[in-house]
Amino acid sequence: MNLPRDIANGADIDYEMIFQHAPVGMCVSRDRVIQTCNGALAAMFGYPPARLHGQSFSVLYPTMDEFLRTGDRIIPIMNAKGRYSDERIMRRANSELFWCHVTGRALDPNEPLGAGVWTFEDVSEKRPVTAELTPREREIAALLVEGKTSKVIARDAGLSPRTVEMHRASLMRKFSASTSSELVNKLVGNR
Repeated sequence: MNLPRDIANGADIDYEMIFQHAPVGMCVSRDRVIQTCNGALAAMFGYPPARLHGQSFSVLYPTMDEFLRTGDRIIPIMNAKGRYSDERIMRRANSELFWCHVTGRALDPNEPLGAGVWTFEDVSEKRPVTAELTPREREIAALLVEGKTSKVIARDAGLSPRTVEMHRASLMRKFSASTSSELVNKLVGNR
């Protein structure tokens, strides 16, 4: 691998420049509040970078309920693994909904939602949001895309398996899918 001459010669690495020019959206957060973000994150969500500093992650979610439920879902996974990753529907400043791959790591494993580093990747070109979904349907859709069964989704979301099945049936109608696998294929953008 050929490194730039100044790095190869032992010069200091400018981590701020790397953070600002990363090809994915990145931010540093504390207690689910954005402390700083790079231009890619701000552009992805349609905000000027300074506008997101000091903002709760809630401004990036379709609803406050989805923000709260996602936080509840993240905590046990972060406690067990020290990191979290999923794909979910997020909201741009203009209220457009889009699929986003989100990955984060807590800086202190004892505080899963304390200080952390998060990356965001817009996957809407591969997976457009093509149907009007309720907040709960968006949550169920994201968990289906992860390959989870109705029983596991029910446990993770604090719902009964029957309620999950009702939401899955609604998603199948909205996406004109006749099987669960066809639904997942449509959710991930494989028409």
